[in-house]
Amino acid sequence: MSLLQVRQLSVGYKRSTVLHGIDLPNIEPGQVVALVGPNGAGKSTLLRCLAGLLKASGEIRLGELDLLSCTRRERAAVVGFMPQTLPDGIALSVLETLLGALRGGDPLAVSGSAHQQQEKACAVLEQLGILHLALHPLESLSGGQRQMVSLAQAVIRQPRLLLLDEPTSALDLRYQNDVMSMVRRLADQQRIVVVVLHDLGLAARWADRIMVLQQGQLYAAGTPEQTLTPAMLKQVYRVQARVEPCSHGRVQIHVDGSVS
Repeated sequence: MSLLQVRQLSVGYKRSTVLHGIDLPNIEPGQVVALVGPNGAGKSTLLRCLAGLLKASGEIRLGELDLLSCTRRERAAVVGFMPQTLPDGIALSVLETLLGALRGGDPLAVSGSAHQQQEKACAVLEQLGILHLALHPLESLSGGQRQMVSLAQAVIRQPRLLLLDEPTSALDLRYQNDVMSMVRRLADQQRIVVVVLHDLGLAARWADRIMVLQQGQLYAAGTPEQTLTPAMLKQVYRVQARVEPCSHGRVQIHVDGSVS
């Protein structure tokens, strides 16, 4: 089993330390893990460390693979990363951007003919329900459509570890549900999915485990019921809140006011 293990992970920018020797509980395939916490807690920094985009000290292992010391090709074969937003001004079609993500700047690293690669890209687009957008220019898409394309780029190589940085930001309710439903299905294919979320309601609805960050340290980790508590919300988010089950038994949060 390819567990994700994170031990004593530290990272900083210039003279400022962002993550302070974080140890995470082991994460198993098939799980959706939400990273939550207030602005500046270190969520996106932690995700970018897992993706190999930042220099860090400590240990990150996916099964037997050391993600801090492996080559870029080795990491790209097992890790998919979805940034908060796709860059603007890309004069390519959706299909072209997906083929670029498949090749990852290294055409020799991808097996199969150009036709087979195109078939693989179309299969991913179909799985995500956006095959009809294949020939559309990326810059012509709505925000929700661009998020789905970004998710397609992250999964095109069939990674074992999928890292998503605020995949529902600025999306309406329909696209939030579409994106998170697909995230759930991707995890059910025995991937590990780690997702940064600001919306605690979405975290409670879709995550198997929640990890709460505060000032670059792990404050709490567990199920939504274990982590989303009035005490945590008061200490970490500085709000007075009630946590109650909905009619389906899921956690709901009602904020009553701020804590001075």
